[in-house]
Amino acid sequence: MVDSESLKKEVIAEIDSISKKLIEISDRIHAQPEIGHKEFETSKLLSSELEKAGFRVEKPVCGLATAFKATMPGKPGGPTVALLAEMDALEGIGHGCGHNIIGTASLGAALALKKIMPQINGNLVVYGTPAEEGGVENAGGKVIMANEIAKADVAMMVHPSSNTLVNATSIAREAMEFEFFGKSAHAGGSPHEGINALNAVIHFFTLVDSLRQHVKPDVRLHGIITDGGKATNVVPEHAAAKMYVRAKDKGYMKEVVEKVKKCAEGAAVATGTTMKVRDYANTLENMTTNHTLAEAMKKNWQEIGVKVGELDRESGGSTDMGNVSQVVPSIHPYIAIGPDKMPGHSTEFVKAAASEQGHQGLIYAAKGLAMTAIDVFTDPELLAYIKKEFKEFKEKKRK
Repeated sequence: MVDSESLKKEVIAEIDSISKKLIEISDRIHAQPEIGHKEFETSKLLSSELEKAGFRVEKPVCGLATAFKATMPGKPGGPTVALLAEMDALEGIGHGCGHNIIGTASLGAALALKKIMPQINGNLVVYGTPAEEGGVENAGGKVIMANEIAKADVAMMVHPSSNTLVNATSIAREAMEFEFFGKSAHAGGSPHEGINALNAVIHFFTLVDSLRQHVKPDVRLHGIITDGGKATNVVPEHAAAKMYVRAKDKGYMKEVVEKVKKCAEGAAVATGTTMKVRDYANTLENMTTNHTLAEAMKKNWQEIGVKVGELDRESGGSTDMGNVSQVVPSIHPYIAIGPDKMPGHSTEFVKAAASEQGHQGLIYAAKGLAMTAIDVFTDPELLAYIKKEFKEFKEKKRK
């Protein structure tokens, strides 16, 4: 029998021994933020560290230029554990979601686990997953990679936050671009000859605002105008907007999406413009945490002195980890790196992601992932309960 507690002590000691290196890697990624599908240097840095450690690295993966798969086999016959490494930053902000910590924590856990894999029945896989943030074309790398990641028995990552939690939630999301087409004319000399596409966008937003009181409370509708014309003395012949629709339930989200499209159609009819709509990012599913696996993470964190809080409200955000959680038992816990109620996607969060508390959160995240992976590798009963919970979730979803 494998002594899991001895193995945990070994990976904890290994992470402590490489903690300075991990912090340097995280800070390097933080200092050179790269947006989705352009994480070339970040991907190269993480995958090269794994390759130097003896992992077999495949790149690209699933047709995504910056995605990678790094594999370290143990002895035959055990489960496969997947650690996910997000890499991208927010355009104009930087690492305001702490993906420098996410990617490096999975790297750190993997480097520590590599030391004990010869004693383990199973396989360890690290996936570099691009473009989690929705601001770029074809965002949602894990949506594209979900079937590949589902080859594992469990999938795990740790996300920085203002609180430490293991039972994370997220909601479904659709990301759409609406374009309106009119006719240009001199805005002062002959405005009657023009058809104003910007007016259509303005009416579209007004109609969406009027929709808010007629949808369920969990729905989130928010967008930006990406093109409103080129000159004030020219009637805009083209205008465009990007809009998110989020909801707790994917089915209801789709209903609201159709309502939003009707708002756009109405704005086009009212202004005499034409309209077209497209999804510019992949559809995100809600996050379904595997509670059995999450409880294992909680116990491990508590054993190393991490205080784990309780979920007091459901998230209004979305992540492509939700899609992974629909096809394989998954967890997406949070580790605190800053003060309570620190907003995500903010300059405050950017600073926290490279702060002393951020560094401590990185090390805690790596240790929690490594320890929980050992539980999955060495405790067949735990794995059976994880799979039983996931099977019951899938059966309930089909009803």
